[in-house]
Order: sequence, then structure tokens, then C-alpha cells
Amino acid sequence: MTPTESATSSGTLNVLLRTLGGIERLGNKLPHPFWLFVILSALLALTSWGLAAAGVSAVNPATGRTVAAQSLLSADGVRMMVGDAIKNYTSFPPLGTILVVMLGVAVAERSGLLAAVLRSGVSKVSPKWVTFALAFTGMVAHVASDAAYVVLIPLGALAFRAVGRSPILGIVVAFVSISAGYDASPLITPVDAILSGLTTAAAHTIDPSYVVTPLANYFFSLASSLVLAAAITLVTERLLARRVESMPVDPDAPADDLGSLTLGAEERRGLRAALIALVVFLVAMVAAVLPSGSPLRGEGGSIVQSPLLTSIAIFLALAFLAAGWAYGRAAGTVTTSRDIPAFMAHGFREMAPILVLFFAISQFLASFKWTGIGEIIAIDGAGLLKSAGVNGPVVFLGVLLVVTLINLVVTSGSAQWALVEPVFVPMLMLLDIPPEYTQAVYRIADSCTNAITPMSPYFVMALGFLQRYRRSAGIGTLASMTIPLALTLLVVWTLLFYAFWWLGIPLGPGAPVA
Repeated sequence: MTPTESATSSGTLNVLLRTLGGIERLGNKLPHPFWLFVILSALLALTSWGLAAAGVSAVNPATGRTVAAQSLLSADGVRMMVGDAIKNYTSFPPLGTILVVMLGVAVAERSGLLAAVLRSGVSKVSPKWVTFALAFTGMVAHVASDAAYVVLIPLGALAFRAVGRSPILGIVVAFVSISAGYDASPLITPVDAILSGLTTAAAHTIDPSYVVTPLANYFFSLASSLVLAAAITLVTERLLARRVESMPVDPDAPADDLGSLTLGAEERRGLRAALIALVVFLVAMVAAVLPSGSPLRGEGGSIVQSPLLTSIAIFLALAFLAAGWAYGRAAGTVTTSRDIPAFMAHGFREMAPILVLFFAISQFLASFKWTGIGEIIAIDGAGLLKSAGVNGPVVFLGVLLVVTLINLVVTSGSAQWALVEPVFVPMLMLLDIPPEYTQAVYRIADSCTNAITPMSPYFVMALGFLQRYRRSAGIGTLASMTIPLALTLLVVWTLLFYAFWWLGIPLGPGAPVA
């Protein structure tokens, strides 16, 4: 590297560090998401009072109904906030769905099934395929939610070191695969349940009968997991591998136990049992839904509007439960039937922070819907876009930009979607864009910048793992490797979405085609 190039690189890094530092300082000034929604609720009350006093209203073109702003500070508003608080929480769409799904996921996680699946995904892989294998395993790992970071990042270092490559590169690939591709997976994940519930609630503003299932984006998510894994592999091999050459591992870095990547006999036996249980469950489900008069079919024998899809959370929970139980029995991690409810209870304890956050979100969204402000903004916004001749692709870019910027500061996916979906989903519905497409765009914007914002606690975690091998590594070190990956994924994933849109490929089973 020449002195000029070195100075340019140093200047770029300084700008990057200042930018990241600014983001970190701004984010640190934000309250916890719980208090953020409490504050927003207070601001909503004041705003609704002002708009109601001004007589603000709009006509919903979908129903012909006039929507007038209502004040939360009126007698009716106070009665709604106090009298409906419990109902607002217990009827919050994502609440029941995510709790049911977690009953099964908790068994799969506590029995050791998920960790064994992740380890098997990166073990015994040739150096030629280790990057893609690790990246795709990161996509699969999303089924474990945030636990994926704890399990896969150190495994990524082990996998790369096992094939004679830099563990630093393994950490970066694992971290970016989980964070920047967070809303993409070949499996149905708890995130699908949360997003679909919130999207359904927002869609009810325009169509009270509209249902967005956890499978609504499955085809898009499956394709995304493969495409993103390939993009991560390409950037890593063509760019980052060369950069890491100038980042040697410290001579006194800890020597990892490479044998920990190898599955034991009991774990292999457990995986076989889990696979058999899952196959038996799927065969039983297919057999149950095949008859035209099956109770799992909807009216007229429909599969699209049927208990199978509208209540998919129950079947997902049963699938995870069956596989986790079978694994545990074969691997010895489940010894008695009492272990299963104990695992479920542990899963609920880990859900406690989300349940607390859901209370604040549910009250805010119920109040926001009652005031009519969201519907008015959506109606006027859609009318403005129509009069300006703005079409779907341009609207998508706008949503993508707004959410991407928000995601640099508000890293909680459910909290962020709860902020924007009451406006974006109905607004785009009035532009004849199905909610499934708005949700798919959100998936992209909610994921890619996770890998570059220091507001994410897992960015700091990844940096900690990195410093095990190179103590001098700092925020700039990690960001210099995650930014190229994050920006590439943002572009590639957006182009994939437009390919689905322009080619008329459905985003998921039963999802409408725009």
C-alpha cells in the first residue's frame, strides 16, 4: 500500500469511526423500547387532542367511511385506555402466536437439538465450501432467534480455524449471516409469527377480515437465505479474505478445542431420531389434509384460507416439540416426561423481556388505532402518492430507506415494525399493494444494517469474540469488514424482492400476487 493509499484508507476509517460514534451516542440517548412506547403514547394523546380540536378527518376510499381524529384526552378516550388495557394486551395478535410457537422451540433448544443442528451444519466441510456452509447455517440459525449469536459466532471461528483459515473471518461471516440476514431463513422462525401478527393488525385498518399468516413470506425468505449466503460467500472470498491477510491472529491467542465441532455418538443418534420424528409428523400432516373434507381445510376445501395456515403456529410448535423430544430421548438430554414442561417454562422465562415490551406496544397500537390518526395519515399519504403518480417500486424504496435509517438506532425488530406498520401497511394497501409485500420490504430494511450499528448488543458481542484473536481490534476493525457485506446484502436482497415483484412470483403459500 502506497503512502497516499494509506492516508486515504486512514481518512476513510476516521470518518467511519466518527459516524459510528455519532450513531452510538444518539442511540444511547434513546430510552429502553418499553419507555419509548410509553413516551410515544403520551405524545399521541397530545397530538390526538390537537387534531380532534382542529376537526381533522379523511374519507376511506375502500369503505367510503369518514374517519375523524378522536382525542385520547376526552372522556371516551380515557375510558378506552383504562377499560380496554387488559383486552388490548391479551388480544395483541403476536402475543398468542409467539407464545405457542415458543412452546415447541423451547423444547428443541433446551434438548440441544438446535445447537446440534448448527454444529452439524459447519462440521466436516471442505475449505472450499466452509464460507457458504457457515453463511447458510447462519440463515438456518434464525430459528433459534437471538441464541443463534451465542452459539454460531464462536463456532464460526472454530470452523475456519479447523480448515486452516483465519478465525477472524469465521467470526465475521457468522455474525453477518445472523444479523444482516436476520429476517431470512429456509425455516419458519419466531420472527415470522411476530411480524405476521403485527401486519394482520395493521391490515385490519382497511380490511377487518385480512389475515397475514407466518407463511406469508416463506418463498421469499427461502430464496433470500440462499441468495444472501451466496452473496456473503462472494464478498468474503473476493474481498475480505484479502483484508484479513493483514490481520494476523495474536501469537498468544487461545487455542480452541477443534474437536468441539465434532458431534458425539449420542448427538448423531439424537439428530437421526429428530429427523425421523419430523418426517413422521410431516407425513401425518399431509395425510390429514389430503381428504377434501378434512377439518384442516377451509370452506370449499380451500388450503389457503384453512386452519392449517391460519393456525400454523400450533403446527410449528408441534413440529419443534416432536423433533426436540425425539432428539432429547435419543441423546439422553430428556430423561422423563417432566423435562418437557420444564423446558417450555424455561423458554417462557427467556420470553419475559419481549412480553413486557409487548404490553407497552399493544397499548400504544390500540390507542393509535382508536384515534384514527394512522388511518388518516394512510389515506392522505396514499392520495398524495397517487396524485403524484408514484408507483409501487418507488414506494418500496421509500419504505426501505426510512426503515433502514430507523434500524441504525432502534434495533428491536418487533418494536420497529410496531412503529411503522400502522401507517405503511394501510397506506400501501390503498395503493393496491398487499400487506405481504410491505412486510417483505421491511424484512430487508430491518436486517442489513444490524451488522454495522454499535447500538446492537450483538455487534459488541461479535467484537468481543474478535478481540480474543486480535486484541487490538476495535469498532472500526469489525465495521470495516461488516460494511461491505451489509451494503452488498442490502442491494442484492432488494433486487431479489423486485424480481419477485416484477415476475409475479408469490411471496409465500396463499399470498396474493401484486
